[in-house]
Parts: sequence; C-alpha cells; structure tokens
Amino acid sequence: MVLALIGTAGPAHAKAAPESFANLADKLLPLVVNVSTTQIVEGRSGVEMPQVPPGSPFEEFFKEFFERNVPRRQRRSTSLGSGFIVDAAGHVVTNNHVIQDADEIAVVLNDDTRLEAEVVGRDSKTDIAVLKVKLPGRFDAIAWGDSDDSRVGDWVIAIGNPFGLGGTVTAGIISARGRDINAGPYDDFIQTDASINRGNSGGSMFNMDGEVIGINTAIFSPSGGSVGIGFAIPSNVAQPVIRQLIETGEVKRGWLGVHIQAVTDEIAESLGLEESSGALVASVIEEGPAAKAGIKAGDVILEFDGRPVGEMRRLPRMVADTEVGREVDVVLWRDGKKQTVDVTIGALDEGEKVLAARSGNGSTEGSQSFDSLGLTVAELDDALREQFEIDEDSKGVVVTEVAADGPAAEKGVRPGDVIVEVSQQEVTSPADVAARIEEARDSGRRSVLLLIEGQAGLRFVALRVEQG
Repeated sequence: MVLALIGTAGPAHAKAAPESFANLADKLLPLVVNVSTTQIVEGRSGVEMPQVPPGSPFEEFFKEFFERNVPRRQRRSTSLGSGFIVDAAGHVVTNNHVIQDADEIAVVLNDDTRLEAEVVGRDSKTDIAVLKVKLPGRFDAIAWGDSDDSRVGDWVIAIGNPFGLGGTVTAGIISARGRDINAGPYDDFIQTDASINRGNSGGSMFNMDGEVIGINTAIFSPSGGSVGIGFAIPSNVAQPVIRQLIETGEVKRGWLGVHIQAVTDEIAESLGLEESSGALVASVIEEGPAAKAGIKAGDVILEFDGRPVGEMRRLPRMVADTEVGREVDVVLWRDGKKQTVDVTIGALDEGEKVLAARSGNGSTEGSQSFDSLGLTVAELDDALREQFEIDEDSKGVVVTEVAADGPAAEKGVRPGDVIVEVSQQEVTSPADVAARIEEARDSGRRSVLLLIEGQAGLRFVALRVEQG
C-alpha cells in the first residue's frame, strides 16, 4: 500500500541537512575516548572434562580427577567501549555496563595516548559511570545541550568506538523520544537511526551545535550490528547524575513515598476525570513524605512542581531529579476536584522492598456473587484468613471465586485478593460492595473503582458495571 501526503502544512522550521559534518567532527573527536577494560578470569588449562550423562557413576570420578590434577590458571578478558571527556579536570563519562566488574580500566585518547583511569562513581539505575584520568594537555569542557528541546527528525551525530575500531563518526536523525526499553526505572531514551554498534556504549550523541544531548547506551538488533535502532540516555537525565557522581561519588534521589499506577480510560471515567492522564496513587508508605503531606490512596497526581504528569511513568523521574529536602507543590485530583498540597521531598532508600505473596482458592457460605464483575466475595473471617494466608491487619472483603471469562479475571483479580475499597469508600461486607455498585449505576457511571490488596500489594482496578 502506498501512502501519499496531499497539500502542505506550511513552511518547515527544521534545520536543513549540512553539506558536511567535517567541521563538527574535527571539533568533537578529541573529546570522545575509547574505554578499555580488563577482567581477570579464572579457568582450567589443558584438556576439558569429558561430557558424561547426569547421574552417571563416572561423573563424580571425572570431577574429582580434574579438581586434583588439572591446575587452574588466570586469563585476562578485555572489552572495549566508549566515553567522553566532560571537563578539564579529566572526568570521563561512560556507561556503567562498560566498566562493571573490570579489574583494570584505561582510557585511550583520539591520538592513541593511553591513560590509566579510576572509577569516581557509578549509577546502575541510569547506567552511567564517571572515571577520572590525568590529562596530558588542555582539553575544553564538553558543551551540554538541552535534550528536552530536541525534536523527532533533528539531525544528530554519534561518536564512539564501534567494534574496537577507534573513533568513528556516524550521522542520522532522532527517530523517537521518551522510549521505555525496560532497562531501568527511569527509562526515557532518545531513539536514533545514526549507526550505533557494539563498542559505541558510553559514547556521545551531539546535536548540530556540537552539544551533547545523549549518551549512546543500547541497540535493538537481531544480528548484533546496527539496524538503525539505537538508544541514548538524554542529557537532561544524565547531567544531574553525573554532577552528583563527580561531587560525592554517589547519587541521592528524591523520594515521594507512594506506589503508583497508570490512569486508564476506565479509571478516569470512574473518578470523573476528563482524560486518562496523571499517576494514580495505589498506596502511600507510612511516615513517608506523601503521607505527611496528606496524600491518600486514590488520589491522582496531575502536576508535580509545576510540571504536568502526562503519563504515570514520568513521575518517578520527576521525583528522583528533585533535590532532597526541597518543598514542592503537588496538584491532586480528589473527590471530583483539584487540590494542591505541599510536599517536602525525602531521600530514596535504594534497598529492595519484598512483598509477601498470597495464594489459595475456594468459596464460603454467606458469600455474594456479582455476575457483572465476574467475581464472588465474602466477609473476612478466621477460616478465610487461614485459607488464603491473609494478614491479620488486612480489612475488606475477600474474593473467593473469579469467573474465568469475566471482567475481573481480565484485570488480573484472583481468589484471595482483598477488596479494601469500592468507589473510594471502605467495604467490610458483600452488602457494602453491592451498595457501591448500585450507587455507581444510579449516578450513570459505567465503571467502579476497586482498591485491591493482592500479591503485588495495593492497586486500583476499574471494572465495568452493567446499567440496570
């Protein structure tokens, strides 16, 4: 099928393609370096142990023989990546995965000068690391650009060390922005079709003014080579991290103290929102900044520090980039109207929090089925708490059955989940659930919003209700 554009949309404001990138390349190539790492790996020399079937009587014999008679030896494993000099003090930025687990790190300048490097700090969540070298001469500081000003279709050039070949310049355009490739919690990648290959990781992406707007980090490729889909960390994400790593060797991120989820069309309709935007607060951590400011589960965060939260996944980055101890305005949607609260941002504890899992299945007498939702609920009692391994502190009604082809099953509701609220009102009995559903029907709403406590913690689920 051939698509054609008819008519014009007015004059174009994008910069025309330059006749040559040579002047930019001359200026920028000295600032981009090769990063060489060496890791000492232990292995065994000589003949390898024969492959024998698992459980064979010879398995232990050969294993013991090789342990006793075949000596271990060390070998040096090397890998190559890219980086760039950010200041005259000799700080070099690269990717964390380039230098991770390295025993020795060297930086090779564009004139083949080899310098020993030490790690100043690194951050696995954004895949950024800062090295320090003693520069042999004067180097100008890198110029940072505003990645938020970059547009899809803008020309960019990437400089790096693909396949260990040395300083290499490629050009292309920005193909997309705000890409989430599941690399970390703050994904906001710039996508480009400028050729990026193995070894380009840690190199810089420049705009046509010679400013760094990204750090080349990842590629999508079935073959391992460039297929025109590369990803770079935006400069506006990287700069605060780099600054903290240089100053303190570590990164401290802002913390709001909430668990959030996306606002779907159904959730927006059930809350009276005109559009499905913002971040829905699924739960609030006790004694956290949000709890102290009065933010509650069921609130929708629409704005943070004067910036709109268009998508849920934007909020974690906004909070993380906020200085610890700073007070910010947060605009909420609660009870059908906007409210503003002041929140003092806390410091994020990087430790993992483990949620207890629950399981079980069954039904009980005195339960009530809601065919329109595709589930059956019952009051919590000691027998059900034991059957579904529900905490003593949990309150609400327990889901005892879920119809396989019903709305609840489609949204991931399972037997053993506890419904804490319906339409942002607490429920303690099946009758309460029925009353909230009837109220939704009477008010003309097509969905009810359930606050559910399950295996993944607290979350909101919007379910359609049939109109009577």
